[in-house]
Amino acid sequence: MATAGKVIKCKAAVAWEAGKPLSIEEVEVAPPQAMEVRVKILYTALCHTDVYFWEAKGQTPVFPRILGHEAGGIVESVGEGVTELAPGDHVLPVFTGECKECDHCKSEESNMCDLLRINVDRGVMIGDGKSRFTIKGKPIFHFVGTSTFSEYTVIHVGCLAKINPEAPLDKVCILSCGFSTGFGATVNVAKPKKGQTVAIFGLGAVGLAAMEGARLSGASRIIGVDLNPAKFEQAKKFGCTDFVNPKDHSKPVHEVLIEMTNGGLDRAVECTGNINAMISCFECVHDGWGVAVLVGVPTKDDVFKTHPMNFLNEKTLKGTFFGNYKPRTDLPNVVELYMKKELELEKFITHTVPFSEINTAFDLMLKGESLRCVMRMDE
Repeated sequence: MATAGKVIKCKAAVAWEAGKPLSIEEVEVAPPQAMEVRVKILYTALCHTDVYFWEAKGQTPVFPRILGHEAGGIVESVGEGVTELAPGDHVLPVFTGECKECDHCKSEESNMCDLLRINVDRGVMIGDGKSRFTIKGKPIFHFVGTSTFSEYTVIHVGCLAKINPEAPLDKVCILSCGFSTGFGATVNVAKPKKGQTVAIFGLGAVGLAAMEGARLSGASRIIGVDLNPAKFEQAKKFGCTDFVNPKDHSKPVHEVLIEMTNGGLDRAVECTGNINAMISCFECVHDGWGVAVLVGVPTKDDVFKTHPMNFLNEKTLKGTFFGNYKPRTDLPNVVELYMKKELELEKFITHTVPFSEINTAFDLMLKGESLRCVMRMDE
């Protein structure tokens, strides 16, 4: 392409400081260096993680920064050493990577790449410790290696999944994070058998994706657990058969669930990050064969407390990261599930706005009104 090897000037939404509205700015995006790829972003979605680090209430504040990590785009140019991607390829950026060379990448059981595992505090590229974004010569920090709230971005090749060019990027862009995290937690880790019972704790976008996994696995009963009763109606579209609000009961919610299911759930998936929900998720599963999977991220001071007899009674507790998907190897296959009409991504996309109205997307999520808001970059 004519722009290869040159600095590109484009629009990006810059977070200058915590909690303040993003500002659409003209940024300079440097060419990709060794093992890097410059991508033209066509669609990007807002995930709650973006909001979380924009608020920066419990994290190291890294500003000014270009957020964004759920997106779909097209390769504009590649840096030295990149052989798997070429200009024109359709890609999904991912906040965690797959170098294909470390012990984790070589293991069939892990997706926690040593080189490219998520680092929320790093605001620069791992190759040379510098940012590829500047405004009038001053560096702007990256976010989780993706920074998709920009018309062009530079990403390590190991954090890009090459996908079917026929796939609509305005739909499959949500596979970059939330959907895959929840869906994979159920189908790859909990692995419910047809006819089994499943509980999902937390009915946000990740929880509903986990619920979709339970529905497609043929679960006979899917119980949604959430403190917001308004979420039950929406959850029915994703296979929810029963709803439990812990606030409606005087006894612990795990006891309520055990009574409802004659001894406990076959599988349970936690998608809240709340330590009490995590413990309840484990304690509600059936002895002998019950499996609980933790997805939510706890606070740094949380401690998981349960009686050891729960383990001796053959309840299983597992954790998962990005649904146990290896980004480059597995995401193209998830895209194909959508292309075969086996996945319904449309029902997760509740809003669409032009990129210029990105602050509207933030407002919708802060009010709890959107699961996913997808933004078209060229509007």
